[in-house]
Amino acid sequence: MKPRVVAIGWGLAVTAVLLVPPLALRDRLPEPLATHWGPGSMPDRSMPFTSYLLMVVLLWAVPWLVMVAMAGRAIARRQGRMLWWGCLFALGVMLTGVNAQTLAANLDLSDWSGARLSGWQVVVMLLATLGAAVLAGYLGRGAPDEPPGQDLAPPRMRLRPGQRTVWVSHVVSVLAVVAALAGLAALAVTGALFLVGTVSGPLVTLLPGFVIITVVGLAGMSLTVTVSGDSLVIGFGPLGWPARRIPLSRIELAWAEERSPAQVGGWGLRGLPGSATIMLRGGECLVVRYHSGGQLAISIDDAERGASLINALITERAEL
Repeated sequence: MKPRVVAIGWGLAVTAVLLVPPLALRDRLPEPLATHWGPGSMPDRSMPFTSYLLMVVLLWAVPWLVMVAMAGRAIARRQGRMLWWGCLFALGVMLTGVNAQTLAANLDLSDWSGARLSGWQVVVMLLATLGAAVLAGYLGRGAPDEPPGQDLAPPRMRLRPGQRTVWVSHVVSVLAVVAALAGLAALAVTGALFLVGTVSGPLVTLLPGFVIITVVGLAGMSLTVTVSGDSLVIGFGPLGWPARRIPLSRIELAWAEERSPAQVGGWGLRGLPGSATIMLRGGECLVVRYHSGGQLAISIDDAERGASLINALITERAEL
């Protein structure tokens, strides 16, 4: 059965479970409902029944429809399939559990302030969510990804005897710009509130948080990749630090490949040791395969030239 058909069926089933019980129990629920609990299982927030029902359905329907729409590219690779199936079923189980707990806590009460939520119920819901994610990801993982075609010669640069060549490429994700703008905007808003007296205390105490958010965003959303005589170096952030150095002696083969965030599960560092992707933007990626069989993909510009140089240097070392 096609994954999109299964996802649509699962989504409709979850939607029905989210809608039917609250509507059937409407006369046995207070108005408004307790929807949030603080320490000690005491409710501290309420919501009208109609607003609650709309919120729960939207929390499910929006990500569900987005995942159905992106199914084609998301499941093209095994890593993306595992994440896609895991998130799809885990979110449905979690929202179903939250809905059931909320209804049970409010059932047959005349006032929402009397609703109580047991801690063990939350633990059971979280364990069920985790179990659904792991099981769905495992069952939906499919066949292993096919290695690059053996009949296709990997790109290899021609080096003259004694020639030393260095390849450097840099990429900046649009998310880095968003992080910088968000940090500056937060700082500007806080400064304005401080000037009008809304924020009490010295403004300097708020600066470290904004600085950390901005710096972390910038450091995590830009890359510099360098290939030299004996290593592949991946530098993070505008200054290329921290950096990861991979000796060429560990690499068996390199090639360029088109990948999208949907295929690997999003932006940033994705995957597991032995099959990881550093994804800052969709498109061309430099992929290296280790002698151990593991792979690392890096979204970077001019990836084919970098792969060519890696393969040429590997060949040169083997001939020495």
